[in-house]
Amino acid sequence: MTPLRQFAPEAVRQIDFVLCDFDDTLTYEGKFSAVSMAGMERLRAAGKKVIVVTGRPAGWCDLMARFFPVDGVVGENGAFYFRYLAARNHMVREFCYSEVKRARDKTKLFGFLKQIRKTHPKLRLSADQPFRVSDIAVDICEDVNSLTKSEVEDIVARFEKLGATVKVSSIHINAWIGKFDKLSMIQTLLANEFGLSATAVKKNALYIGDSPNDEPMFAFFTYSVGVKNIEAFSAGMAALPQFVTKAPGGRGFLEVANLLVGESASAFSHRRGRSHRSSSPRRG
Repeated sequence: MTPLRQFAPEAVRQIDFVLCDFDDTLTYEGKFSAVSMAGMERLRAAGKKVIVVTGRPAGWCDLMARFFPVDGVVGENGAFYFRYLAARNHMVREFCYSEVKRARDKTKLFGFLKQIRKTHPKLRLSADQPFRVSDIAVDICEDVNSLTKSEVEDIVARFEKLGATVKVSSIHINAWIGKFDKLSMIQTLLANEFGLSATAVKKNALYIGDSPNDEPMFAFFTYSVGVKNIEAFSAGMAALPQFVTKAPGGRGFLEVANLLVGESASAFSHRRGRSHRSSSPRRG
């Protein structure tokens, strides 16, 4: 992985879409901070489209799509995308599978979970499970004592043997029925909402992530960045991002935003300062 500072200026000018993971990319040590929000605001002020790509549940993604400065959210590892059109007071919700199939698959997944708990009786679902529509998420370190590597590998193997698709993030084991994934739903969103071909997606978008479940995006996109905390996983990864930031989590994301915005970052701060001064009442 090459230091972010070596990102070529001519490549920066090609990027119109910034796609980023959420946990440990926009957050760090379980917290979402002002630096991540500032990065998103700077990107959008400079005309970039920002899309969050996450394993988090539909309930969280609805909130992000509505209230964050973003142009869309891909959630539950590609089960759907949401995009809020503020001018029309309308939420676009595009699901990979029908509501009937999602309900049937969830029943099957909880049956798998019951079987796996015979071997791993202390296994706990993530606290955000009630807000999910397509998958189940096993907590491996967020609100529980960290599972060992061998425990995680065994749980993954058991889900897969039962017929589930499984991905491991920095905090969860996510399991679902079917072949959807983050990358295919990213392509669907960009084609449906912005008219981008697969070729244009590769050339005009940049992906930012932090863990092994981001590997398909690192392999696909022409431009990709890992925030510094990806270094903890890099030895076991087949596909690495091209570039890595100096700082972890949200501070690393802000490094990328500042790089992409360039001079516009200073202009953004200047405009905000001037706007605040001009809106202040004159004193006589």
